[in-house]
Amino acid sequence: MDEIKRTFTKVIAIIESAKRNAYQKVNEELINMYWHVGQFISEEAKTASYGDSFIDELSRYIQDTFPGIKGFNRRGLYRMKQFYETYANYEKVSPLVTQINWTNNLLILSGTKSIEEKEFYLRLCIQENYSKRELERQLDSAYYERYMLSKGKALPEGIKKINKNPFFDSYVVEFLNLPNPYKEHDLRKALILKMRDFILELGRDFTFIDEEYKVQVGGEDYAIDLLFFHRGLQCLVAFELKIGKFKPEYVSKMDFYLEALDRQVKKEYENPSVGLILCATKNDEVVEYAMSRSMSPMLVSEYKLQLPDKKVLREKLQELVNIPEIEIE
Repeated sequence: MDEIKRTFTKVIAIIESAKRNAYQKVNEELINMYWHVGQFISEEAKTASYGDSFIDELSRYIQDTFPGIKGFNRRGLYRMKQFYETYANYEKVSPLVTQINWTNNLLILSGTKSIEEKEFYLRLCIQENYSKRELERQLDSAYYERYMLSKGKALPEGIKKINKNPFFDSYVVEFLNLPNPYKEHDLRKALILKMRDFILELGRDFTFIDEEYKVQVGGEDYAIDLLFFHRGLQCLVAFELKIGKFKPEYVSKMDFYLEALDRQVKKEYENPSVGLILCATKNDEVVEYAMSRSMSPMLVSEYKLQLPDKKVLREKLQELVNIPEIEIE
């Protein structure tokens, strides 16, 4: 019976693959339709016959021709025009729009400023297969600004060998329902309870392994707050949680944990373990001094319990003149 079931699962996989491909094709045709309608309106707007009533008359004509059709009211048609005009001159970006649904396209269109930011979210949305709720959250949390600000910072010596840095300088965990005041235990338990949201913030290449992960050295047990595996980096990632500001002594403790993981847990084909010390606040100069002699791949990041002010982050981003171009793979 088990052998028969295993054979049948191959058929299920074929059906599911066909359904996904069919959905993608339908979605692609739908987005192309919106694109061409927007192109038509945009080109008509250049003629003398185009007036304020043009969109209203077109909307009525479409709905008379296709009774019950949705999305072709005045507002919808203006969105199609804006959609086409936004991407028409960007050959690198325009093919991306057919790979996500119309709702997510509209969220990116209205929730971003520059074409670079739009491209970032389009690629991220394709890569991570975001739902509407997940994309809204990333837009609200200034994911792009935090990503770019993190990439603009120099990496510690031990992490420079990593081709792609997946870590942020600042994490937003607004979804936690923490007591006031709270302890490190409360923070850890809240993150465990909201692990799905935490993975959304970290990135889906992170796979959660365990909390208070035990390593034994010299006959004594030591507990790592959170342990993950990162698929892209092919390494273990140890998280230490601190509810206060960063202190230099945290570095030596993380060094100890990483050494234990590499000696006892890491597999031969995996890369050296990476550590992330997650604090409520940090002083960059103190962090730089504390980590200047450490050769371990380690970072210190802040966590925020509220959504950030996007305007402030955008201003910080504009202050950095030579941020290297980052492309989501």
